[in-house]
Amino acid sequence: MGCFDNYLYQMVAKQVLKLLLLVFIFSSQTLCQKPNIIMILSDDMGYADLGCYGSRDNHTPHLDRIAREGVQFNSAYSAGPMCTPTRTALLTGRYPARTTVGLIEPLTTKKRDADYGLTNETPSLGIYLKSAGYETRLIGKWHLGFQPRHSPLQNGFDQYFGFLSGASDYISHDGDGRTPDLFRNDTAVHVDGYLTDLFTQEAVKFIGSTHTQPFFLLLTYNAPHWPWQGRKSGAYPDTMDYTAGGSKEIYREMITALDDGVGEILNALQQNHLDSSTLVIFTNDNGGERYSNNGINRQGKMTLWEGGIRVPAMMRWPGHLAQQQVNSLPVITMDWTATILAAATVKPNDSFPLDGLNLIPQINISSSLKQRTFYWRTYQRSKQKAIMKDGWKYLKIEKDEYLFNLRKDPGETTNLKNRNPIIFSRLKRLVEYWETTVLPPIPMK
Repeated sequence: MGCFDNYLYQMVAKQVLKLLLLVFIFSSQTLCQKPNIIMILSDDMGYADLGCYGSRDNHTPHLDRIAREGVQFNSAYSAGPMCTPTRTALLTGRYPARTTVGLIEPLTTKKRDADYGLTNETPSLGIYLKSAGYETRLIGKWHLGFQPRHSPLQNGFDQYFGFLSGASDYISHDGDGRTPDLFRNDTAVHVDGYLTDLFTQEAVKFIGSTHTQPFFLLLTYNAPHWPWQGRKSGAYPDTMDYTAGGSKEIYREMITALDDGVGEILNALQQNHLDSSTLVIFTNDNGGERYSNNGINRQGKMTLWEGGIRVPAMMRWPGHLAQQQVNSLPVITMDWTATILAAATVKPNDSFPLDGLNLIPQINISSSLKQRTFYWRTYQRSKQKAIMKDGWKYLKIEKDEYLFNLRKDPGETTNLKNRNPIIFSRLKRLVEYWETTVLPPIPMK
């Protein structure tokens, strides 16, 4: 081999080594890269409102796809039977009653609630993930305070598009205080369009934008919460109560718009080659209301019967989670927080310990499934408390007390408190002790 040939060989060898090194570095970074995370929360959906949960009325192929391509949870619970407490639990990862705003059931636009809200004195999802290098975005319903210090931007979110109150007219975008309630960051805006579609469009645009960091998108649809409006409906007259009107057909249209939006989001992930690098979680904030289908679950929203707290939930992360898995592990709102932080390799603040469980190891290794103990309490509108442990549920509604074996009687039809006095007394003592570990309730003014 001549000198020139030897020199050429060495140069080629060096370039090949550099290329191999770059491939190794890129592969290592890819393996270690934190995932993007999309948390989707619907509002007042019934447990059986989706096709994958048995609905025959609603066509929901896109939400069903999340379940089919991931894990569907059949024993999922919300941390409360209404909006504000559950949202407090999701943001903080702790029982609602550990944070003052979580005691408001729910937050209203009335003067009595004006000073309550989430502040950055409590570490929450946006703060945790932003400090870990995530780009954070909130789109949709907030319902965690109205003062500047309660703003999503003060709670770790880089940008916000949505409304602050508990409900909004889908057409006029007036909040439940009957005043305009649509904001981009902290500025009131007017944008024409059906609210569900506007939130979807914002989400798709965000997913398709250039990202130099992993992103966290919290997408909190208000569908299918009242007022009952489809895409072709008119705005509610000022004289009409937001909880009035509606029909099964309109409710079905609201579910369809929500499902369409989820389909657009999944397509955006695929088109931007983000499928395998994005964890998607979907659940609901509490049980369903007037036109929803809660399945065999008794009662609905605002109660601690199963119909008020048992919700659909599913999780999808191609290449990282099993597919087509139906999981019976009891899970609760705070678990989504713990799972998100674990996926992002974020350590929670020791002064604010989480009440949830990272679900990913639990569902990937079925032998590690654990029995769970969950607690609930409401006070302001109705005095209720409950505990679920090892398939048994103690429930107190005002002065009436119940004991149910949910494994044999998920519909809560047979009160077993007299047949099982030891279990009844033990669960009652446990929930009473738990109440001493959280904040005392705030009476309704």
